[in-house]
Amino acid sequence: MDIEKLFLKRQSTRKYSHEPVSDAELEKICRLGALAPSAKNSQPWKLFAVSGAKAHEFARCVQLSGANMWASDCPAFIVIELDRGKADEKIGEKFRFGDFSGNDIGLLAAHIVLAAEDSGLQTCIIGIRDERETARFLGEPEGTAFPLVIAVGHAEEGYPVREKTRKPFDEIFKLIK
Repeated sequence: MDIEKLFLKRQSTRKYSHEPVSDAELEKICRLGALAPSAKNSQPWKLFAVSGAKAHEFARCVQLSGANMWASDCPAFIVIELDRGKADEKIGEKFRFGDFSGNDIGLLAAHIVLAAEDSGLQTCIIGIRDERETARFLGEPEGTAFPLVIAVGHAEEGYPVREKTRKPFDEIFKLIK
């Protein structure tokens, strides 16, 4: 797919069909996502793909205070774990003034959602999550950080494609020569 069409097509989807997402599709999306750049090539992440019956169970981890109730019908999730030690090890030696891991995780998430869209799957990036329950569910130590979860699946038939609404470009862009 041409990159402009891909950027214009990708949207957050909150209604998924019952069609499963294959292990191969999840692995491909994660492999492509992992090509994202990161500060000092620290790659401060670990990825977990949750699908099938486990996806329905996992949905509770992102349904705090009634949020994201639609996630119960999502066939798969990609959970991003932040490995802060890896970032600190690579970056801390030179740059003691900044934590670039948020940038790195954002780039990873963007790569994942665009790879999914290019593969014919839709996504929604979820920021609301119970990190303690997520760690328990994934068998990771308590205190592990999971900055983002990405819902993955096929949009329900008839799910509306929304036109992108953005600020006028001249309000957000300035060319300086």
